[in-house]
Parts: sequence; C-alpha cells; structure tokens
Amino acid sequence: MKTALSIAGTDPSGGAGIQADLKTMTMNGVYAMSAITALVAQNTTGVKEIVEASPQFLGQQIDAVFEDIPPDAVKIGMVSSCGLIETIADRLCFYAAKNIVADPVMVATSGGRLISPEAVDALKSRLLPLAAVATPNIPEAEILAGMAIHTKEDMERAAGRIGSAYGCAVLLKGGHNLNDADDFLYQNGRGRWFLGKRIANPNTHGAGCTLSSAIAANLAKGFELPMAIQRAKDYLSGALAAMLDLGRGQGPVQHSFNLTGEFAKGLL
Repeated sequence: MKTALSIAGTDPSGGAGIQADLKTMTMNGVYAMSAITALVAQNTTGVKEIVEASPQFLGQQIDAVFEDIPPDAVKIGMVSSCGLIETIADRLCFYAAKNIVADPVMVATSGGRLISPEAVDALKSRLLPLAAVATPNIPEAEILAGMAIHTKEDMERAAGRIGSAYGCAVLLKGGHNLNDADDFLYQNGRGRWFLGKRIANPNTHGAGCTLSSAIAANLAKGFELPMAIQRAKDYLSGALAAMLDLGRGQGPVQHSFNLTGEFAKGLL
C-alpha cells in the first residue's frame, strides 16, 4: 500500500487540517500519516487560538515517520512560523522526500490569519522550491505573485510568476467569486485549465485541505500530476455534491464531507 504524510495543523471540528487530510488520504487509497505543526482551536466559524509545536518536536515527528515508513508523497499545510518552515525544509531535504504538495495556507476559510507575515518569505524561499506542486487559492496567489487577480488571464499570469520564481508547478485554484471553480495548472512553462462547476454547498470548510491531500494521495499512487489533479477534483466535487451537513444549531457546517460516500469508490 502506498503511503502519504501530512504536515499541518489540527482542526478539532474535523473538517480541515490534519483531520481532513487523514480522512482524504485514506479514502483515496493510501496509508495516511501525520506530523503536527500546531494545535489549532478552530471550527467552521473561526479560529480561536493557535499553539505551535516547537521546531525540535516537529522535526522529531518527521524523523519518526521517515525512519520507519517512508512516505510516497508529502502534503504540507498550515505552517505558521519561520522556525517550523526551516525544520520542515531541512528534514525533507535530508530524506530526499518526493511528491511534495505545498498548500500555502495563509488565511482560514472563516477569515482567521494562520501564518505570520515574516513566515511568508520563508515559505517562498524554503518550501515552494521543494514542491512538485503548490496549490494556492486566489488570495494566497495574490500574495505569492505580488499582483491582483480579477480575471482568468490574471490567474494565468500569477501562476506563471509563482512557478517561474520558485521552480515548482502551480495549481491556482479558482472560486472566490471569480469563476465556476476552474483551476489553472502551470507546469514546465505550459498552462492547462481544469474546468469545474460551482456546487451550491455552503459547507466548504476544509475544501483546500481535501484537494491538496487528494492530489498527494494520487501522486503517491503513481499518477502523473495532471491526472492526480483531475482525480482529486473529481473526488472533491463528489464530496461537495453529497451535501453532508453535520451542523447542530450553529448554521451551515462542513466538518468532514470526505468521510464516506459512493462517489469515492470509483477513485480507489
């Protein structure tokens, strides 16, 4: 069985972060492992507090995985400080990790800031150059590319800027009221659109975590990047269309739309 490691923060509500990653990787047919960067008190409505792991302890977690069950792919999610970023980069370089998917999580869906401003530069210089693909959304891509994104042409230019600057493929995710969930892949100087249809589901907490984890799982299974992306998008679309809503009196809640479902069986 192929293996994948998620390096990210937690979500006690179960819909994003490490919890969503492990569920997604499992549903996509790989053995899922984790190294926790931070304990995050959050749910679908907001982030209350973040307690970081120390860089030393994060490094020990990564060592524990690679020394016993080397992963076939690595997904990097929320990393909120320079020390943690440096540790991740150092350990992944030491183990020559492959199939790295960097999801540059900067702001939660609910609007809470998840990364310190100074850590953005470290993310650019240390993590993105290691990645097989980075998966920013539009607000994150605006930060990484240093430009505003209002049109599909802007998406193409921004993805090209990021990919050229940091030497990785870039899947710039649509949405955010720009398009019908069309994503643009920049890879090796070429671009490709992955078309999607916006699904009228208010429960999108953790959608970015789920997509990047599904991409990592499919890379671990040996699929080339474009096919890994297409399979991940199909999985996410099926999960959103299933409309699982676990909320109880708090409004729309999407804790873990990737738990189960007939839509997943054909993707394993």
